[in-house]
Amino acid sequence: MKQVNRQFVGAHSLFRIPYFLIFFFSVQLLGGECPYNASWWVDGKTQPASWEILPSSVECSKGTVVLSKRTELGWFSNFAAAPFELDGNTYQSVEGFWQSLKFPEGADDERFGLAEWEHTRQEVSQMVAFEAKRAGSAASKVMQEFGINWVSHRGKKMRYRTVEKGDHFRLIVRAMRAKLAAHPYQKKLLIETHPLRLLPDHKEKPPIPPAWKYYDIWAQLRSELLKQKD
Repeated sequence: MKQVNRQFVGAHSLFRIPYFLIFFFSVQLLGGECPYNASWWVDGKTQPASWEILPSSVECSKGTVVLSKRTELGWFSNFAAAPFELDGNTYQSVEGFWQSLKFPEGADDERFGLAEWEHTRQEVSQMVAFEAKRAGSAASKVMQEFGINWVSHRGKKMRYRTVEKGDHFRLIVRAMRAKLAAHPYQKKLLIETHPLRLLPDHKEKPPIPPAWKYYDIWAQLRSELLKQKD
């Protein structure tokens, strides 16, 4: 599992951070009495993408950290290659799981005949990062064209992109909890971020549905872990 994590940080991040930068920021953070991993606030040399919020855009001294794909905290991104099992099926990432919900579950699914789907639901469930995102974006166009604002899981329809903490939100929380359970060594990393406020690494337009706020969900799961330790 740890090898999978390294692959994500190397292949799906923008991220090779020179050691001298980590040392420099370590000195700066220690000077400001910031008791965390200094590399969490290091951008690296790669130019930011248009959607991206950089690690250095927030400050440790203000109790904030970005779950950036440029750092080890990128594991908490939905994009991360982190296999998990949910309801008897295995998914390669939360993003692959999320986007697969937009696809027909089978030939008897009412969405099946609406378009010539480029991928099957199963194929998307095994995708990670931008590959899964692109597949989901294509499905979203079909949904928009036919006025569909729902996704499904195991035959159950769920309202999609809603400000309510409904069935879709609860399903995503279950998926993220399953991801963490499948990679127990990452529980320590999540606890190490306490009590920092966790922030997204991409720009968002309000209103933001609760299911989209993966950073808040991780904060919730972090609280659960801390209570278990007490």
